[in-house]
Amino acid sequence: MKEPTGPYNPIVMDHFNHPRNMGEMDNPDGVGEAQNPVCGDTMRLFIRVESNRIVDVKFLTFGCGAAIASSSLATEMIKGKTIEEVLKISDEDIVKELGGLPPSKIHCSILAEMVIKAAVEDYRKKVNIGSPPPSPSPIEGEGI
Repeated sequence: MKEPTGPYNPIVMDHFNHPRNMGEMDNPDGVGEAQNPVCGDTMRLFIRVESNRIVDVKFLTFGCGAAIASSSLATEMIKGKTIEEVLKISDEDIVKELGGLPPSKIHCSILAEMVIKAAVEDYRKKVNIGSPPPSPSPIEGEGI
């Protein structure tokens, strides 16, 4: 069987044809979204965090093969890592792990980096901006 020819290498094609961690997540700790207004690619990333570590991750991507592959690989890169480690991941790291992308598709790895950071930012907002505990209600019959 002849190997496919085209702009994508076998790693990219594997992640496109067999995306990892695809789907939505019930009650995620953080959700990020990133869009490219020029090509229309849209990525959503859902994360679950325990003890400052990403323990589960899912994604939904509507876009080209490079966008789907970048999202899929990004989920594998962040799963099991601490928030601090995840925030150090760059689009260049994603391209390197994918074995390269055509220059016209680098924006897909940039979107993947953006969606990771957006999900972490959403998680941090939820953790730091909890609603205050309710005021205790007065007990009936006490000197109010």
